[in-house]
Amino acid sequence: MRKILVLLMAATLVGACAMDTDRPAAGKAGGDALMADREMQGKPEPLAPRAGSSLALIEVLAMPHRSEANRARDRYRHPVETLAFFDVQPHQTVIEVTPGGGWYTEVLAPYLRSNGLLIAQVFDPATATTPASTQYYTRSNTAFREKLAATPGVYDRVRVIESPVKQPVLGAPASVDRVLTFRNVHNWTGAGTDAAMFKAFFDVLKPGGVFGVVEHRAAQGTDPAESAKTGYITESHVIKLAVDAGFELAERSEINANSRDTRDYKNGVWTLPPGLRVPEGEDKARYEAIGESDRMTFKFVKPAR
Repeated sequence: MRKILVLLMAATLVGACAMDTDRPAAGKAGGDALMADREMQGKPEPLAPRAGSSLALIEVLAMPHRSEANRARDRYRHPVETLAFFDVQPHQTVIEVTPGGGWYTEVLAPYLRSNGLLIAQVFDPATATTPASTQYYTRSNTAFREKLAATPGVYDRVRVIESPVKQPVLGAPASVDRVLTFRNVHNWTGAGTDAAMFKAFFDVLKPGGVFGVVEHRAAQGTDPAESAKTGYITESHVIKLAVDAGFELAERSEINANSRDTRDYKNGVWTLPPGLRVPEGEDKARYEAIGESDRMTFKFVKPAR
């Protein structure tokens, strides 16, 4: 195993030479020692979860259940740095909020599998407010559960919970260590449920627990209701939601920043990778060169009182 880790770290250090120079350095909680882990070159030797022991994040990124397409996005999503910034530990109980296709689930599930617990929160289709959203939640939940069932050696211990759309409850009060959300706040703001969601996060966290947020960042001063339609939200809006729910802002990071993102696209944030909904007649290469969106990364804490 030591030989495998040495090879992985060597490959990572080579990849570090090709880092995105437009992105500012990570915050102190990201850990300077983890900066070299952000890009992996080539196809690493497959690894599998080991019974009774926890995998390091660098090992998780090398596991064969991750597709090449998802591996390619590590350079934009920085999972090692981001999860280190949120101080996610392998023994913790962690809620991943509305995981979508499960990009981060692929990382969190094996990392927490031996000694912790991953809870994936999705919405109950029966509580949706429109036929279209009922269909969407039904389809999305089914696809997510099928993903988990297809690789039991990785996902067999993931717990899936369905919560009401407008009055979400994520579990017993003060029962989890971390609540994490990746690129979701604009959806809740657009639906008018963002305050209820943030309150649910506060309620389910233990005192001293961390609420981690990664979200597409709108230009400051932009109206949240309007920017939500494009997939972007202002930092001040996210901070206000969190503070109003009872959280304290512990730290912010530029781990997931991208200064090339101008946020002025006809099809909103979905014009950029990975969606690439490029307007007809425009050059897709322009948006591929920009890369994924500029994102804020916040660590909020529930006061220990």
